[in-house]
Amino acid sequence: MQKHKGFTHLVKATGYSIKGLKQAVTETAFQHELMMAAVLIPLACWLGENGVERALMIGSVLMVLVVELLNSAIESVVDRVGMEYHELSGRAKDLGSAAVTMALAIMAITWLLLIFG
Repeated sequence: MQKHKGFTHLVKATGYSIKGLKQAVTETAFQHELMMAAVLIPLACWLGENGVERALMIGSVLMVLVVELLNSAIESVVDRVGMEYHELSGRAKDLGSAAVTMALAIMAITWLLLIFG
């Protein structure tokens, strides 16, 4: 496998990222979180009283999307290994799901503190 360098590497890496995002958009959970982001990001621009507040609100929303992407990656790797049940496979998927839940909790806490704090 040939390693690309410089600008070619950047172009290839960007292509892989776009391919990954296209695949993520087919996932139901990611679609829901994208819809949430489409509402919350403009709302953050309106509700945030300064740049720091807007950055925290938008960053917490984007963090949910990032964690969901990582969770989907974990699930894909586990499914690639095999579809039969294995305790470690179930654990990996559960931990990925727990990470998404924690990201959602961080987002909710951030928004609540900034709006009502």
